[in-house]
Amino acid sequence: MTTPPTRPAANDASAQPEGPRPLLGLREAITLIVGVVVGAGIFKSPALVAGMTGDANWMFLAWALGGAVSLIGALCYAELCTAYPHAGGDYHFLHRAYGRGLAFLFGWARYTVITTGSIALLAFVFGDYLQQVLPLPSATPAGGAALYAGAAVLVLALLNLAGLRRASLAQTGLTTTEVGGLVAVAVGAALLAAAPDTPAASATSAATNAAAAGSLVPPGFGLAMVFVLLAYGGWNEAAYISAELHDGRRNMVRALVLSVLLITLLYLLVSWACLHALGMAGLAASAAPAADVMRRAFGPPGEAALALLVAVSALTSINATMIVGARTGYALARDWRALGWLGGWDGRRGTPKVALLMQCGAALALVALGTMLGGGFRAMVEFTAPVFWLFFLLTGLSLFVLRRRDPARPRPFRVPLYPLLPALFCAACAYMLWSSLSYVSGQTLGFLNAAWIGVAVLAAGVLVLVLLQAGQGAAAPHPHVPEPHTKEKHE
Repeated sequence: MTTPPTRPAANDASAQPEGPRPLLGLREAITLIVGVVVGAGIFKSPALVAGMTGDANWMFLAWALGGAVSLIGALCYAELCTAYPHAGGDYHFLHRAYGRGLAFLFGWARYTVITTGSIALLAFVFGDYLQQVLPLPSATPAGGAALYAGAAVLVLALLNLAGLRRASLAQTGLTTTEVGGLVAVAVGAALLAAAPDTPAASATSAATNAAAAGSLVPPGFGLAMVFVLLAYGGWNEAAYISAELHDGRRNMVRALVLSVLLITLLYLLVSWACLHALGMAGLAASAAPAADVMRRAFGPPGEAALALLVAVSALTSINATMIVGARTGYALARDWRALGWLGGWDGRRGTPKVALLMQCGAALALVALGTMLGGGFRAMVEFTAPVFWLFFLLTGLSLFVLRRRDPARPRPFRVPLYPLLPALFCAACAYMLWSSLSYVSGQTLGFLNAAWIGVAVLAAGVLVLVLLQAGQGAAAPHPHVPEPHTKEKHE
């Protein structure tokens, strides 16, 4: 009888020749992170944040504070990524800290709903905006948007299957175009005279109102931070390429820090552009502030160019999400024999080919479902936000757990001011978890309270976990404990 192959140590590259290899450089890592984070949301968020803060100074503080919180989180992830480089990213950290049962629930929620749902939603954003600029003949607006959405998912999936190098090259081009477009919005605003309600006047009015209310902080500042941190979300996806980055010990820290700083600068620049061109009141009232700026600066052609920029931003985020998302499926397959078929890796192209195919199929199915159900599908994905923030919080806490449990582990980078900075990051995650729970608890999908959607996703994962454990028998060795007669290597 043939003995099953021994599962290689998580960081033993020589034991898995067809697994992840360092094919990405610093530039590709930065464009990937920026591409994931800077999606279509930045074209809407400035108006929401302006309306909730009611003051230019508080608005800029919110965006700067969001960047600071993200930078602290990036430093925490830099330590985890350099100490435990793995294609599984957060899944791998959770596995080491809490065991593979909880890690499976995270991987289940991420791979089945959160990532594939994000791809489908971004595809609809792409379709909606491209249909405005280049409407498909003989197709309704909704039908044309759905066709564009499906085509975007299929083409980008094929691009990723062609190889990591090609996908990362496309990501560099898309991100460069996206950043250039955001700079163009700022240039357009600079060409316009300042709006009548100047920032100084708005600040004075808001400060007076706040003082009259007996508070120095605008009452909507906390909710504004929820939208700000959502706009910054995604930089943690860098963890999924930690095993595929050249000189990862040094470049991972650089990629995370430089990306967050660049994103913060872009968000402050766009917020300034919208404020300068529209004024505080106009910005808060605008449904599409960046489009309003481009229309005022360049007329209808500028507005059309902005629609194309939003479409490009959606493509940028889809491609980046596909690159990192499929690696969760690969990590799941490495830990569960019953899912081994999902772990097929194309060593020549550097891609988890089977996980990519399954991800593409699931995203296309969700595009079809979204076309039939409309807003119901979007709500289903949005209401899984509490699940995401729960596991994000647990990942932050895993830094404390692994420092205590694995003190001898080489750590090329250590979070400065430990344990203060990691504690601040965990507190921010806990606040976002509470905020997202508060939001969904008051929402409904059909006749169902939306809070139960996240519970249903996790409950389905628990059922699958029980079936996997029953079928697999004894658990595989915990990843932070070397297997018998095997010495774990550190990359």
